[in-house]
Amino acid sequence: MRIEVHGSAGLRRRWLYLMPVVFVTYSLAYLGRSNFGFGAAAGLAKTLHITEARVAFLSSVFFLGYFLFQVPAARYATRRSATRLVFFALIGWGVFSGLTGVIRQFWLLVADRLLLGVAESLILPSMLILLTHWFTRAERSRANAVLILGNPVTVTWMAAVTGYLIKAVGWQMTFLLEGIPSVVWAFVWALVARDHPGEAHWLSADESGRLTHALAHEQTALPEYKNLSATLREPGVILLCVQYFFWSLGVYGLVQWIPVMIGAGSARGIETVGLLSAAPFLLGVILMLVVAYFSDRALNRKSFVWPFLVFSGAALFCSYAVAGENFRLAYVALIVAGGFMYAPYGPFFAIMPEMLPKTVVGEVMALVNTCGALGGFAGTWLVGALHALTGSSRAGYLSMSLALTAAGVVTLCLRPQAPRMAPRRA
Repeated sequence: MRIEVHGSAGLRRRWLYLMPVVFVTYSLAYLGRSNFGFGAAAGLAKTLHITEARVAFLSSVFFLGYFLFQVPAARYATRRSATRLVFFALIGWGVFSGLTGVIRQFWLLVADRLLLGVAESLILPSMLILLTHWFTRAERSRANAVLILGNPVTVTWMAAVTGYLIKAVGWQMTFLLEGIPSVVWAFVWALVARDHPGEAHWLSADESGRLTHALAHEQTALPEYKNLSATLREPGVILLCVQYFFWSLGVYGLVQWIPVMIGAGSARGIETVGLLSAAPFLLGVILMLVVAYFSDRALNRKSFVWPFLVFSGAALFCSYAVAGENFRLAYVALIVAGGFMYAPYGPFFAIMPEMLPKTVVGEVMALVNTCGALGGFAGTWLVGALHALTGSSRAGYLSMSLALTAAGVVTLCLRPQAPRMAPRRA
């Protein structure tokens, strides 16, 4: 049985009041991690007098920091306050991102990128938990998609703007300028975001009560787990961890190194490389919205995830096959691959709240995202190292292609969801 809440005019305000600040916050978080590839393409190695292999390590060490605090952050957000955690994370990553353009010593820069990863590790688990407090099952894929749209939307405008900004003021000043908005936005976030519907002044007591009742009703259909360790006996949790490792390997390999790949293949200036780098993520924005909408309509998740990942892997393989011989064809395949690898994020993060109760789902989402952080570390290091070793982008394309295909195949192994009104397990 589905309790309808989204038809209420008052409850539609959730999309107008809460989701814009959620979207902007995640966008700023993603800016701090994704502009590094432009610094690398603009001559970071030459400026700092380090090797290309060390640049690849700088890019990937972010994910070691990102790996460390996912589950503790989710536990704090579940038991205390997601919004408070996000406030401090915004200030932290704004400062550390700006310092990337200030620090000149390699090992201090390693420490800075590691701490940037720690600050940003707090954000996605907190945001996903926050959305489970505000949106029902029939809305969750779209809410997740709007959140994660901050990823491709940021990369789209950042790719278009950062190239010109680097040309105007240099890559170091660009890092500093792009870190300031996060610190300012922290105070906007504190004014607007609330952890629960009952805390929002723009919802009536009746509206917040109906929403809270609908969310509580959904919990009665879910099995009980005492803690995170108990959920590890659920095969689906392990499969989601493995799947997200491979998926993130492909995604972050592309995000971090697409400027270098396009620059090497097209021999164009950094501002043109920025514009060309935006196209795959623009397609991703469109597909994320479409896929999330139809996933919520069908109340089906798996079928809206695996086909896109497999097709993305196939498109990257096509790009690998022709890279170095036909730039235009390789570039078109890269656009398709980028769009399709982003398309299923909304349905994917709706799977876990439909498997697990709110007492543990935040920590499980954090665990899955932790595995994604490891995949991101592997992807950024592997693609960068392969480029440095071979002097070509082709091996990087192939590694990302294989990873995305593996993610699609693992998704197929997920068992169908149990009936929603199954009795609670003792």
